[in-house]
Order: sequence, then C-alpha cells, then structure tokens
Amino acid sequence: MLFLVPLLAQSRPAPPPQEILQPQEVRPLPGHLDTVPVFNSNSPELVSSEGILLSTFPPGGKRVPAAHLNFQFRGRFDVFAHHIAKAPNPQDLRSLYLGVILYNPSSQPVTVSVLQAASYLTQPDAPFIPLPSWVENPLGSVFSGPGSRVSDQVLRGQHQPDWPALLTIPPQESQLLMNLPILLRGLTPPLNGRSTLVRLRSSGPVYAASLALFGRQNPDGSERPPTLVEWQNLLETGNLVSPRDRTPNPPDQPSGSIVYGRVAGVAQGSRWQAQITDRPSVPYLTIPAPGQAFSYGLSTLKGGALGTGQIQSAPMLARYPDTAYRANGNYGIEYNLTLPLRNRTQSPQTVTLTMQTPLKQDQLQGGLRFLEPLPPQIFFRGTVRIRFTNNQGLPQTRYVHLVQQRGQKGEALATVFLPPQSDRLVQVDWLYPPDATPPQVLTIETFSSGN
Repeated sequence: MLFLVPLLAQSRPAPPPQEILQPQEVRPLPGHLDTVPVFNSNSPELVSSEGILLSTFPPGGKRVPAAHLNFQFRGRFDVFAHHIAKAPNPQDLRSLYLGVILYNPSSQPVTVSVLQAASYLTQPDAPFIPLPSWVENPLGSVFSGPGSRVSDQVLRGQHQPDWPALLTIPPQESQLLMNLPILLRGLTPPLNGRSTLVRLRSSGPVYAASLALFGRQNPDGSERPPTLVEWQNLLETGNLVSPRDRTPNPPDQPSGSIVYGRVAGVAQGSRWQAQITDRPSVPYLTIPAPGQAFSYGLSTLKGGALGTGQIQSAPMLARYPDTAYRANGNYGIEYNLTLPLRNRTQSPQTVTLTMQTPLKQDQLQGGLRFLEPLPPQIFFRGTVRIRFTNNQGLPQTRYVHLVQQRGQKGEALATVFLPPQSDRLVQVDWLYPPDATPPQVLTIETFSSGN
C-alpha cells in the first residue's frame, strides 16, 4: 500500500538562528575621517517622480528656497549618489535620468578635474547575483550589485572611460557632470538602481545639485536625455522629490528604537586613515596571545558602537531637516588601515585577519555575538584589498570579494606567519559599499604557536 506523506510533514522549517557568543575585546578604531566634503545624494532612495534630490545652490531666486542648502565646494570634494527608480505605473516605462549640475558663481573660469569616476546600474551592469562568502577578485570581475562594483573600481584607482577628465565652467555658468539613465523598460518588475561615486578637484568655487527627470520624447517617439536647459529649469522652479523617506529620530533622543533616515546633504569626510598600534606613542601592534583575539570596530554608529563608544558615521555639514543627521554607513568612504604587527614572544606565531559582521550592539554583553545558522539578510557585499609580506619575504596584494550575512563570523582575509621577535606590516583597504549595513569588525587572532 502506498502512503502519501503530507508535504507539510516532509519539509520541516529551518531551525531559528542561535546566538553564538565570542568573548573578546573590541577596540575603537584609531585615526579619523579627513575633512573632504562629500555631496551625498541618497534620499529618497526610491524615486518615482521628477524633482530635486539634493541642491547645495543658494536659495535666492529659486521658486522653492527650502530645497537649496547654500553650500559651496572648493578644492577636493566627492559626489556620491545612490538611487532606485520605480515606474510610476506599469504603462509608464520611461527611463529616469539622474543629472548632476555644477555651477561656477565666480567671475573667473573654474576647472574641475575628474580624478576618478564610476557609475553602474543594477540591471544590466551589476545584478545582485548569489556569490560565495569569500572569492579572490584579482581583476575586479567579481561583484554583486552596483555598489559592490563601483566601490571596487574606485578602490583600484580606475576611471570609467565614459567620464570626462576635465570640466571647464565659464563664470556664472553651469555644466553637466552627469546625465545618466536608470533604465526601466523590459524589467519585471520595472525597478532598477544606480550607484555613482566621483572624486573631484576644483580650481575655484562651485555649487552642485542632483536632479531627477524622466526621459524626453523625440518627434519620432524615441527617448532622449534631458538637456542642460531642462535641468536648469527644474533646478530653478522644482521642489524636492516626493514621497520622502522616513524622518530620522533626533540624535539626542534618550531611548526607543532608532530611525537613522537616509542621507541628503553634504557630509564631512571621504577617507579614514589609521595606523593601528598598541598606543599612539609606539610604532607596533602586539599580536594577541595564542588562542586569543581582539577586534576593531568598522563603520560604527549610534546604537551600534560595539562597546567602543565610537561613532564613525561622517557628520553632516548641510542637510535637509527630514534626512539623516549623520552619513550612517559611510557609503563610498575609503578605509586605509595599516597594522604593523609585532610578535614579542620567543616562538613563531600564526595570525589571521578577518572582517566580520557581528550582531549590532551598542554595549557589548560578554563579547561579540554571531548567528548559526545564518539568516538570509546580506549585510556586506564588497571587495577588500589586503597587502602583506608572505613567508618567503615577497610582497603580496590580494583583492577578496566578501559577501556576509547578518551575524556572520567570516573567513580570514589573510594568514600571516611571524617568526619569534619579528614584525610584519599588513595593510587593509576598502570603500564601504553602498547597500551594506553596519557595523563590521576587523579581527586579529593568533591561532597557535609553531609553523
């Protein structure tokens, strides 16, 4: 006789994740953000209508003065933009164009050097594909999502070919830095995103604005990008894009759940550089005792300082009242960490360096907490560069693409062997990728004595 077992009985639900406590010290990250201003356009993230995303232009003469933050750039600055386009209705599949305008308010021409630039769509440039948690990425061909691809390219010092090397802006005139579409036609659902990061240097003062317009129609029915005049008209007469993102909590709110909000404004800091040593007065970092580990917080934020008391989120120099008070996540910010490791023992030691994504805590309760089995939420997708000297004394440069889920311990970026009473320099660099979720840690662990 054949018995049919109900499907419900055949497929047992996966066991809920269990917290795994890893008792260890978490230290504040030495160093600090530089003072380079970052034009940070990330709110609203989801854009389904035309309008102003972020304007640092003066409000005078504009139809909606509150849409303009009156912040002037000069010298080094970055432009970061990360937005998702959604068709307003299933029949309206026009591309949504993102435009970035630079304006020279002075009486002399201003030259803007485009030092590095990269911009990618989710479809077709960089789809979110499943990847292993650790993949060697020597050529930059491994990525998942546009934020992963953009941050990898800028980390390598590359410049996407379609971007100009130089813009010359005449007095009291504007130039388009960017005029790129988010394509919707042919996608199911009609939803797509674009991540952009540009490093710039201007010879004089400039204002900047990011704007959203749907593609215009040619007489033959084909689509064309908006012109500079059309962008300028939107800047002069338009309002902020709506609907808006969720309004953040004030930073001095004493308790309750934290609403961080998304960023639309000028953040302070493009790079975090650190020489990680035992203390500022010594030039080395003593490795942990065998079987021990310690970590440094990465991209820590309010409510997620991991016991360090350190908030690394870039402060805002200018922002809209309904957007984030800090650039939480530090999207597009480059971390350059130098670790001069020292083995002070009389025995050879083997040390690993690992990036990890523990559960977010403000104060540690016994140590870092991880999950097993891992939940599906991905909290980090991006490439990390690690440089060190191998056991043969040869310099090594390794690019590793990491995908980490919430609560993931991670795999070692590098394993470094230190003879007795020896030093070994290790450098770890990455750009914090858009769409990642902080915080992370960099963990240094000594596994055992011996070869």
